[in-house]
Amino acid sequence: MTERIVLAYSGGLDTSVAIGWIGEATGAEVIAVAVDVGQGGESLETIRQRALGCGAVEAYVADASDEFANEYCMPTLKANGLYQGHYPLVSAISRPVIVKHLVKAAREFGATTVAHGCTGKGNDQVRFEVGIQTLGPDLKCIAPVRDLALTRDKAIAFAEEKGLPIETTKKNPYSIDQNVWGRAVETGYLEDIWNAPTKDIYDYTATPEFPPAPDEVVISFEAGVPVAIDGVKVTPLQAIKELNRRAGAQGVGRIDVVEDRLVGIKSREVYEAPGAMALITAHKHLEDITVEREQARFKATVGQRWSELVYDGQWFSPLKRSLDAFIEDTQKYVTGDIRMTLHGGQAIVNGRRSDTSLYDFNLATYDTGDTFDQSMARGFIELWGMSAKVASGRDIRVAGQ
Repeated sequence: MTERIVLAYSGGLDTSVAIGWIGEATGAEVIAVAVDVGQGGESLETIRQRALGCGAVEAYVADASDEFANEYCMPTLKANGLYQGHYPLVSAISRPVIVKHLVKAAREFGATTVAHGCTGKGNDQVRFEVGIQTLGPDLKCIAPVRDLALTRDKAIAFAEEKGLPIETTKKNPYSIDQNVWGRAVETGYLEDIWNAPTKDIYDYTATPEFPPAPDEVVISFEAGVPVAIDGVKVTPLQAIKELNRRAGAQGVGRIDVVEDRLVGIKSREVYEAPGAMALITAHKHLEDITVEREQARFKATVGQRWSELVYDGQWFSPLKRSLDAFIEDTQKYVTGDIRMTLHGGQAIVNGRRSDTSLYDFNLATYDTGDTFDQSMARGFIELWGMSAKVASGRDIRVAGQ
């Protein structure tokens, strides 16, 4: 029986050429796997037909947009997942769901190897291969660009020589990855970190310098998950899409950072994630009134470590799973409404309410009706500072000897 290789297929030039390139280099049959994670663009059927036209013996396509929103975006939201405090893990969280379908297709079609289109110096090669090793430890991995010398100029020449049904002349200096949670843009002139991004690189967001009138929105959460917008019930996918539209129109969610890649280099990345950033902002403000102080402080540390693990391709790791359990427990009372104004590139919270809130008006007020016993403060301060006071006395005593 001829060996079969499953290829993560986007429908673009590189992965389209990779179908024939892999076949010629290995003698194997190629099964193209396309996964919809809300990236928009061409239909899955169009992509499927292109894969077959480029020589795939089978084409597996999956609409995983709801699965992605429910099982990958929502855990990221609950964790307030921001790598290095900036990046909402747009690409990092899409790789595990794609891996899941790659392994499923490999089982279904009897493939022994999984191929992906990543280079040898990016994060995604690690995310794909660690995920595949975890879910399909018997499967091998190859990367045509990294392992089979498939450069872009060779890809164009190969496509033209074979008459493949793909566009080969369009010049795009950027590397772009997108899904419903956001959009990532890199390479080209952005590699000079002094160069400011130009307007043409953005797609999910409008220019915030000349915004439309402010847009006030109320987001309702249950146990950390958005369930309604302005009183209208929504699924997680619908919530993300609606806020992509509304926050995007106000230029919310543009991010320009130099981040630390897993492979040890610093990389300039431009992201736009209007829905994700609006939701994370709202969720954090709801946690402020519903999560107990020490739990919240520790959750911030857990969220940072969670984000690092996910960025580093450890979605399926035991530690990530353990942190998920902690984060899920913190969401028990994260239920209520957040009102925010979207305008001029900002999502500003100006109202919050919750039946499970820890905010006590009678304790917080400075007016008549205050129930806080101020006489307790003096003794509290004495005890709180006791350790530092004793240590300071020791310092003075030793210094005087």
